[in-house]
Amino acid sequence: MINVSTVSTSFIILGLVEMERLKYLYFTISLGLYVITMLLTSMIVSIIVTEPRLHEPMYLFICNLLINGMFGSTTLFPKLMINLLSGSKIVSLVDCFIQTFCVQTFGTVELLTFTVMAQDRYLAVGQPLRYPTLMTNGKALKFIAMIWVIAFISVLVPVMMTAWLPLCGININNLFCDNMSLVKLACGDSSLNNIFGAVEAFIMIFIALVIIIYCYIKTFLICLKVSKEAYQKAVSTLVTHLYAFSSFLITAFFVLLRYRMNSATFPLYGHITLSFIGLVTPTIVNPLIYGLRTEALRSKIIQNFRKLHDPRKPNV
Repeated sequence: MINVSTVSTSFIILGLVEMERLKYLYFTISLGLYVITMLLTSMIVSIIVTEPRLHEPMYLFICNLLINGMFGSTTLFPKLMINLLSGSKIVSLVDCFIQTFCVQTFGTVELLTFTVMAQDRYLAVGQPLRYPTLMTNGKALKFIAMIWVIAFISVLVPVMMTAWLPLCGININNLFCDNMSLVKLACGDSSLNNIFGAVEAFIMIFIALVIIIYCYIKTFLICLKVSKEAYQKAVSTLVTHLYAFSSFLITAFFVLLRYRMNSATFPLYGHITLSFIGLVTPTIVNPLIYGLRTEALRSKIIQNFRKLHDPRKPNV
């Protein structure tokens, strides 16, 4: 790692250096992933917004999850594609902190949304008669607002703590800026940042996992006691959420694994791969899972594709 005698005002993204030789291939892949993700996600969000019968708490939470995915994709891909085409590997201090804040916010909103969705399904299956009053659309929107507020605050604090550190290193061992990569560039004592970040992450993840596991176990046990038709419908919805949450957990594991790797011994392409998987997978997987497995959304998506294929065909 290169150190300078003064505080760094710009950084080198080593991931871009690694991608230089095949930059046009990586640009094409990035463009394809970004366009497909944004088109599919936008279609599902527009279906939820314009279809009155989908104006229910569960679909509002799905909508929030997908919008957050669009936010996460936009945090990475446009900047990455511009840098690949221009050949630039430098990012300014301000731009790096903005991207760091957005990346961390994306992950936090993802975790909190899955937590609220687990509670929502537990109420819907466990209290079907009281559910319309326990979880109204208004309450769902308040939950969504709380998710973003909590995410902003929980991310802003560690990022501001990092901003106060004197950063003397210039090489970011990643494909994009993130808080831990910046903390590693500090030329002063960063132990407080490491402890605070670890404690905050542990508390949030632990509480979220306890709520999610408890709600899904209770929901599954309730499903065993209902009629066959209700059981199949409830379990289908439950499995869909579990697929999406499992993909998020797997990608989170890749991110945590990367932080545990020694930069001196772990190859740079390994850091790039783990970072890319951690950020991009949820943004692609979520619209595919909910678009394919949720019957109401799947039928509308098929209907929209049929309209595109034969625009003269009247609406059914």
